[in-house]
Amino acid sequence: MSKPTTDQQLQTLIRGCEHCFTTEELEKRLDSGKQLRVKLGMDPTAPDLTLGHTVVLRKLRQFQDFGHKAVLIIGDYTARIGDPSGKSKTRPMLTPEQVKQNAETYMKQAGKVLDLSDEKFEVRHNSEWLEPMSCADVLRLMSQMTVARMMERDTFATRQKAGKEIFMHEMLYPLMQGHDSVMIKADVELGGTDQTFNNLCGRDLQRNANQPPQIVMTLPLLVGTDGKLKMSKSMGNYVAVTDTPTDMFGKVMRIPDPLMRSYFELLTDTPEEKIAALTDSPDANPRDSKEELAKTIIELYHSKEAATAAAQEFKRVHGGGTDGATDFESTLPDDIPEVAIPADMIKDGEVDPLSVTVHCFNEKSRGVAKRLIAESGIRLNGEVITDPQTPIKIKTGDILQRGKRKFAKIALQ
Repeated sequence: MSKPTTDQQLQTLIRGCEHCFTTEELEKRLDSGKQLRVKLGMDPTAPDLTLGHTVVLRKLRQFQDFGHKAVLIIGDYTARIGDPSGKSKTRPMLTPEQVKQNAETYMKQAGKVLDLSDEKFEVRHNSEWLEPMSCADVLRLMSQMTVARMMERDTFATRQKAGKEIFMHEMLYPLMQGHDSVMIKADVELGGTDQTFNNLCGRDLQRNANQPPQIVMTLPLLVGTDGKLKMSKSMGNYVAVTDTPTDMFGKVMRIPDPLMRSYFELLTDTPEEKIAALTDSPDANPRDSKEELAKTIIELYHSKEAATAAAQEFKRVHGGGTDGATDFESTLPDDIPEVAIPADMIKDGEVDPLSVTVHCFNEKSRGVAKRLIAESGIRLNGEVITDPQTPIKIKTGDILQRGKRKFAKIALQ
């Protein structure tokens, strides 16, 4: 297969990008034939990656496929500050131990998307150059940006207008991220649209260091399964890279229909013509299109066989069983976990519905369990539990259900 032309590479690389600073510079560097160093910084502020993270990871992989080197910056030092991008208040500073624990899972998960071969991949930790900096080094770094320029950042401007505090260490974050680009001599930096200010700082610092300024490419922030907010574990609207095929399928099937196009574009390699047929055509069936989306995503992180099995399981549980059967047992999944109920939770063969819900599904509190019951989200053997105060009779073999996809088989001790 012949190598793609510069124009073909450019069209692939800018697909899905919100902005490219600048396309002309990118075209020239691609045309040079040089292996570009393409930077992506990731602060390990949480242990798992979501599909939202894979939007930029997939763009990084496209550069690798064209022969360029991905340079993944693990922000083990900057994570201690926390990126203030998009934050309405100061983020809590993480300890080195918390950062290290979170970072341990990143490489394995990033490997589901990236080529980790030596010629195409390099991983660096920014503590390598940030931790040894002296006070004089920090002052020299700070001298490269004015307060007025820093306050152009929408996050800071919004907080200042609202009378909320801005701490000095937060203003260091964009400079530290930009310094990363200088230290690794980045040709390109990728990031979400919320990283635009930080990444452009890198261009400025590279100019000051007599380096060619990096091309900055920003991608849209993936909206979560709620259809409203950026995908985030803290918001509970996420699909994790490590989710099981069954969980992935169920979560993708819950996204609002208008999100399908962006999910296809940002999370898959589906051709534009097919995306249009699945999402824009008046003849398209939204459920069928969403099933195609779910299966495509699962194939990327698991396998084609896993995607097919997850689709069949979803239909069995949510589609009324097999051959039109509608009784409760026909809709149950095959692998329901058994949960032992301790004797001290049982009185006269009955249990408190709040306690058993918390126990079986690892809910955070009785308050959460009470809300679930109020929303008709807890069932026993297919029957909705309606009163959180009235004890319920249970026996070994009973099935407690949370929502549509979580089940627990009761085992009395």
